Amino acid sequence: MSGLDHIRRVLEHLMWADTTMVAAVEAEESPAAAVRELSHVLGAEETWLARLEERAATLAIWPELSRTALAPTTRGIHTGYAKYLAALRDGDLTRLVTYTNSQGRTFETAIDDILLHVALHSQYHRGKVNLLLRQSHAVPAPVDFIGFVRGVPAART
Repeated sequence: MSGLDHIRRVLEHLMWADTTMVAAVEAEESPAAAVRELSHVLGAEETWLARLEERAATLAIWPELSRTALAPTTRGIHTGYAKYLAALRDGDLTRLVTYTNSQGRTFETAIDDILLHVALHSQYHRGKVNLLLRQSHAVPAPVDFIGFVRGVPAART
């Protein structure tokens, strides 16, 4: 499996995990803090996609999304990543992308590092969402990579 194939697999997990998490957070018993945290996942994913595509982001990094806006926002971001990944070639992974971060600093980062960061950052915050769900006695979303690979969710307890 090529490096690009691995990156695509990791981003497939991201899309699956986002969708799974949205379903858990859309439930009325989930706390507003979980909506806010998941909104950040989406805002960050859109910001990084915009950097990769060399365009302005359409969401803030910490957007204020409503519970009902999560699913359509997620679908739009996933469509963008799917299109971006479909056009990517193995040789593109090491290409540097120049961007300015939210604090005004300019950086150059390789595409593969950006995509891996997006996946890891999103999973970190999904863990926080699950903690918020558990603390409010709502049902957490099993989004471990192995559950994605197996096609069977990991244990919830």
